[in-house]
Amino acid sequence: MTDTTLDDTLTATDVAAYLRRHPGFLTEFPELAAQLELPREQGQVASLAAYQTQNLREKNAELERRLAELTRIAAENERLMQRIHELNVAVLRAGTPAVAARSVIARLAEDFQTDQVRLLVFELELPPADWLVRAPGGSKGLPEFAEFIAHQEPIAGRLSAERLYRLFGDQAPEIHSCALMSLDGLGLLAIGSRDQDRFQPGMGTVFLKMIAATVTAALQRSQNGA
Repeated sequence: MTDTTLDDTLTATDVAAYLRRHPGFLTEFPELAAQLELPREQGQVASLAAYQTQNLREKNAELERRLAELTRIAAENERLMQRIHELNVAVLRAGTPAVAARSVIARLAEDFQTDQVRLLVFELELPPADWLVRAPGGSKGLPEFAEFIAHQEPIAGRLSAERLYRLFGDQAPEIHSCALMSLDGLGLLAIGSRDQDRFQPGMGTVFLKMIAATVTAALQRSQNGA
């Protein structure tokens, strides 16, 4: 340690500068830690030791909060994985495109608690259903989705009124957020919610990709008679 002699010519700024240059000062003079006082945001002043203890408690509380949030997210992801597994099993049992499509809609409605689900198909032959939308002209007949189809990436959030009406028809005004997936040239799969915060642009799309891949594979498999 360098010379620690202080005299009356030193100012508070000099002392502060010295302590910044020697952060280990209190390790050599630990008795000072119990005597120094620091202001608190609320209430009276506290000793340095009490101040540090309180800071540690606050940091621990924040770490516990973050851990609880990570645990919650992990549990939700585990539930989603289980639901996707059950969706996989259901659609792989399907022997025809119609059964595969019905299985998808039923699982999404029941396990994922969706408000509205729409399967938009291009050329796939399926019996009429209230959740089925046909686009016999293929992607060329859907100019409002041209950019989305070109990128093939799922999207989540709010869709334009034009897109919503094309997917949900008269129910479009009830849909305030939506997840949209491309089915590799077979069509589109849309999940709509009345909750504007259910699907947001910043949310991850890994699970949406998994759902889209499962549905696409099931429809292709059943269409080919495999």
